[in-house]
Amino acid sequence: MKILIDLAPYPAGLAALQRLSGVEVECVETPAVQARPLPVATLRDVEVLFCTIPPSNHAEMTALRWIQIASAGYVQLFGLDLPQRGIAATNALGCFDVPIAEWNLAMMVNLLRDFRQMIRNQDGAIWDRSARFQRELRGLTVGIWGYGGIGRETARLARAFGMRVHVLTRTGKIPLREETYCVPGTGDPDGSCADRVFGPEEEKAFLGGLDFLVLAMPLTPRTEGLLGEAQLRALPPHSFLLNPARGPILQQAALLRALGEKWIAGAALDTHYHYPMPPEHPLWRFPNVIFTPHISGSSLSPRFEARLWDIFVQNVDRHQRGARLLNLLTPAQLNGN
Repeated sequence: MKILIDLAPYPAGLAALQRLSGVEVECVETPAVQARPLPVATLRDVEVLFCTIPPSNHAEMTALRWIQIASAGYVQLFGLDLPQRGIAATNALGCFDVPIAEWNLAMMVNLLRDFRQMIRNQDGAIWDRSARFQRELRGLTVGIWGYGGIGRETARLARAFGMRVHVLTRTGKIPLREETYCVPGTGDPDGSCADRVFGPEEEKAFLGGLDFLVLAMPLTPRTEGLLGEAQLRALPPHSFLLNPARGPILQQAALLRALGEKWIAGAALDTHYHYPMPPEHPLWRFPNVIFTPHISGSSLSPRFEARLWDIFVQNVDRHQRGARLLNLLTPAQLNGN
């Protein structure tokens, strides 16, 4: 089985891969930062591709049977007609759960206690012991929109902080998590961390009872622009919004109005509308916004690489045995549904 790796090499992962029998591994010398063609001779006879972004001439890969991508989001696979070509695809679901959940809890503490203002006070040698700096998370309600790995690990940590957890899913039920990668000891396998589960028809009731809203769904044609004025106005004025998912899930104009007109108390944003966000963009200047440069998933952490390659090596072994792959994307997902 010929495997092509279009990622920076990870020695421990490569060693584990090469210990498997019946594999031939080739690494692209300069990994992709955007879609670009690769030599046809390199692509010939490749059965498995491990990458972030497939090459632009992927159609030349006539022997390809499976793509493993290094991201949880999979918009880069839209339009490639993978199901029609008989090509399976898996993502990096589970690699990001721990760091993004930790980011979510950190942002909740920072927003609630207004650490941004306390740091400004420190810089100005201002002694201010106002009550707004002395609030606590215990007893507050966090709403998680989408309940995959990130949502489940966020829920587990929130429950440890004494918070109530409300969840909104497409079915009004906790979805099953079968053959999905998960760091041992993390997440919410049986859904017991959710105090209440809402369906789409209960969206307004879900939003109206929250102190924090965490977006934890992928960006697809269905979710792009999902939150606009109606949803942001449904949140209580004291609530905070966290978006570690994807910027375009939130309608930008509605978000700016919500912050400027104080429909909500503030936001923590790790995913954006431009990369990088231009310095003149108004989101930089809101005093009640924490703005991080898409680092919540900690993809530069050595733990990320170890988890990513663990998924891939396990999946190569499964592929050889004819077993179901971890994090297998459905045809509906690959078609943007």
